[in-house]
Amino acid sequence: MALRTLFSKKAFTTASGFRPIAAGDRCFLRQSRGLTVAALPDLAYDYGALEPAISGEIMRLHHQKHHQAYVTNYNNALEQLETAVAKGDASAVVRLQSAIKFNGGGHINHSIFWKNLKPMNEGGGEPPHSTLGWAIDTDFCSLEALVQKMNAEGAALQGSGWVWLALDKGSKKLCVETTANQDPLVTKGANLVPLLGIDVWEHAYYLQYKNVRPDYLKNIWKVINWKYASEVFDEETA
Repeated sequence: MALRTLFSKKAFTTASGFRPIAAGDRCFLRQSRGLTVAALPDLAYDYGALEPAISGEIMRLHHQKHHQAYVTNYNNALEQLETAVAKGDASAVVRLQSAIKFNGGGHINHSIFWKNLKPMNEGGGEPPHSTLGWAIDTDFCSLEALVQKMNAEGAALQGSGWVWLALDKGSKKLCVETTANQDPLVTKGANLVPLLGIDVWEHAYYLQYKNVRPDYLKNIWKVINWKYASEVFDEETA
């Protein structure tokens, strides 16, 4: 994450989960001078609401433990960065960039991921229509072809990372990208807007699917929130 972003006093948007601290809000940590800390976002559904595609146990651990750890570690790194900047310690500033990128990226990615999911009885898995549906047909021939491509690239990703459906605002076309570890999509290009991200870290599926990542990728489409992806697409192409 660029230093010019970290030093900005402008708060991050709620879509990414970075917000100014509200007085008396227990969800927020202390606000450093000029820096806005991260907070664990609430989910719009119960942990067990995505079953059988994703178990409630996985969702609880994923949200309360893994995502919370990224939030905590990111905020800690920001505090250390503030101290390093105040002391003029260039070595410490440089050293902290990896922790900020990893944990800040983990927070950004997961904040999008939760919005990309929706219980089946609330419309999860329903295919996109209107402009996003047409764009998918134009750029991938069909929704089925897009799903196959994302599943193939997600399954083939070595180690841990993410597979994304993105809008390239430069070419005005959809594309599929992968990112390693917790790198956010912006690291692959400033023009890329994440519409849909699928977490392929083992913590996202191992308790239920063991080491069979393709089964997880096959079933997660049953709870994909295409409505959210469509809203982002329409906003970015307006």
